[in-house]
Amino acid sequence: MRLPIILLLSAIFISPASYDLHNRSADERLRELIAVYGQALVTIDYPGFDRATDIGRTLSLDRYENGLLRIILTEATIDSFMKLGLPYKIVEPGYPKAILNASSVTDAMQWQSYPTYTQYDSIVHLLASQYPELCRVDTIGESVQGRLILSMKISSDVSFDDPVKPELFFTSTMHGDELAGFVLMLRLAEYLLENYGDDPAVTSLLNNLQIYINPISNPDGTYRSDDYISNPRRANSNGFDLNRNYPSPDNSGVTLQKETIDMIAFMEERRFVLSANFHSGAEVLNYPWDRWLDRIHADDDWFVRLCREYADTVHLYARDGYMRMFDNGIVRGAVWYAITGSRMDFVTYELQGREVTIELDNTKITPADSLESLWQYNYRSLLNYLAFALNGVKGTVTDSDSGMPLFAEITIAEHDRDNSQVYSCSNSGTYLRMLDEGVWDIQFSAAGYHDTVVTGVATGYDGYTTLDVEMRPLSTGDTAVTEGSMVIMPNPAAHYTRILLPAALEGEVTIRIVSIAGRVLYSAIKSYYSDAPLLLDTSQLPPGLYLVKAGRRDERSLATGMLIIR
Repeated sequence: MRLPIILLLSAIFISPASYDLHNRSADERLRELIAVYGQALVTIDYPGFDRATDIGRTLSLDRYENGLLRIILTEATIDSFMKLGLPYKIVEPGYPKAILNASSVTDAMQWQSYPTYTQYDSIVHLLASQYPELCRVDTIGESVQGRLILSMKISSDVSFDDPVKPELFFTSTMHGDELAGFVLMLRLAEYLLENYGDDPAVTSLLNNLQIYINPISNPDGTYRSDDYISNPRRANSNGFDLNRNYPSPDNSGVTLQKETIDMIAFMEERRFVLSANFHSGAEVLNYPWDRWLDRIHADDDWFVRLCREYADTVHLYARDGYMRMFDNGIVRGAVWYAITGSRMDFVTYELQGREVTIELDNTKITPADSLESLWQYNYRSLLNYLAFALNGVKGTVTDSDSGMPLFAEITIAEHDRDNSQVYSCSNSGTYLRMLDEGVWDIQFSAAGYHDTVVTGVATGYDGYTTLDVEMRPLSTGDTAVTEGSMVIMPNPAAHYTRILLPAALEGEVTIRIVSIAGRVLYSAIKSYYSDAPLLLDTSQLPPGLYLVKAGRRDERSLATGMLIIR
């Protein structure tokens, strides 16, 4: 195996002696560091949970440890930080680490160096060309500077988007200076493709799942200087932390970046039931919620089992001390420190998926000679993580008269909360509800249909429990379906829209905005009166066509309309 060639040092190193720190203020020094490195790290004394959470709404919190809150500043956030007037200490950058940039695609695919951006693009397309029946390249979007954000779809008969096979998503390096996951995701893609047909576990994954792998979601941060990785930074080219940039009710003032908008559109088009995003700077699995300390996800036991199995498997193969933070390698997000606008919370709450943040290495810029070890520590756990989507309750929801697929809400009685319900696909009627071991009562609800409740559904971790449901339409006397009677204005809309509904819907109504793929992107209960249209904030929706549904369950009334976001 050829050793990679050191082509470039990771950063421009400015000797501390070149600064007369005694004659410069700390504020000036901060701005100098940002000018050279693209970012600066400061610490403040931990101000308490509520105050730290408030600070994190506008600034990029790196982490909390040993009584100190670490904050990363860029040109986009330095002024906001200065206005807070907080006492702080600068963490001076150390001597630069040499980043081993591969000399060629062949060199990079030894997985002991970092590819250039051009080599990365070539590797992704090379894998797709070598395994055309198993791998397809999708473009999620472009970065601010125009670099492609790529994803590989890996599955048997990859050209067919199979509604029966659950979709999963691995994504890495949304913080541009956290590099280990970038190489691990490329190597995982190669491993899945090379071992299909030979390894029974891998074969089962590709036969039963549709796996999407996005090795790097912030290429501008990683390749800040040029085609080589020489001076990566956390933020995108506009200075925004992409893992604080997702919309949520408590993050409503955020300016969505292009990378975020494109990623949201990509995820909304697909129905990812399980996903993970990979980081460095710690060694721990971080599960929902990031933003709520006093609220626990309905499937908390399931999340703990998912993370526990990953970490415990790692411990069988890793060096002593690896991935042992908090509860022996796992932690609920806000217990560590609370943030708003995280991708994990957005996916889990807004898209009804299940996502975990996986921190792979205490060192953000993993030395190249450690990449092999990290792969050996983690690859079995990565496969096990994907296999979690091979369990749960799975089936189709159809109309009992016509057999046509239905878009239905699937809830677990006395269990679901905070958007933990799932939905069947409007095109195929298929659904998957991953659950911890137990016996559950499951309710299926769809506009214009009688609720269907199935009791005593048993689940475990030895495969799917199949539950197909036929829903009985309401009779003419039961419902007043008022299709097309909704008035939407303006339409097309941009930042907001107003909705007028029939008089029959006065009172409490449930409003849902649904993507063409069947994803519920907005759901709220509002009080409606015919003399006052409902005002909906649509600023977070990417351009496209959406179905708007308004209904009252008590009177079984329904109004629908098509909304265009420009």
